Amino acid sequence: MPPIPGSGLAKGLAVTLRTMTRKSVTAQYPEAQPELPPRSRGVIALFDENCTVCMLCARECPDWCIYIDSHKETVPAAAPGGRERSRNVLDRFAIDFALCMYCGICIEVCPFDALFWSPEFEYAETDIRELTHERDRLREWMWTVPAPPALDPGAEEPKEVAAARKTAEKLAAAQRQEGEQQGQGPAPEQEGGE
Repeated sequence: MPPIPGSGLAKGLAVTLRTMTRKSVTAQYPEAQPELPPRSRGVIALFDENCTVCMLCARECPDWCIYIDSHKETVPAAAPGGRERSRNVLDRFAIDFALCMYCGICIEVCPFDALFWSPEFEYAETDIRELTHERDRLREWMWTVPAPPALDPGAEEPKEVAAARKTAEKLAAAQRQEGEQQGQGPAPEQEGGE
């Protein structure tokens, strides 16, 4: 059966009339702040104390929007007879948010947890050249980063914590054994141990 001429127009007008009678759900943005998800991707924050200037984030960035400058500094020997070490010191860390595509690769590849997602999204500028944010501005956003979600109580213990616990137990057992060999008897158990 062929469609009745004008039925599509009538259906469209019916949808329009139904929508016109409903209340608007538009949020008045500057006056009413939006409810963001807890781990939303707003801007990249820098915890520069953890940055070792390994340059992984800048190398892996598909847009090449991360600019890092550093210099080498000599650290004196920690113990007498030791040798001096050199380490990189961060001079400049900047991200050009006009180029950034918010893929998060830089955050994923950072081995030292120096980069984080912040839910901050109000950082617009009137000039595109001012969208290159330097180290100080990136550090300010670090304090808006939410805490990571709690671990699942049924999850297995992280490998690092398990290894540290095993080492501590071996050390405590060795100290007990050493105390028994010296004739002092068994060493008293520490309170609060797990």
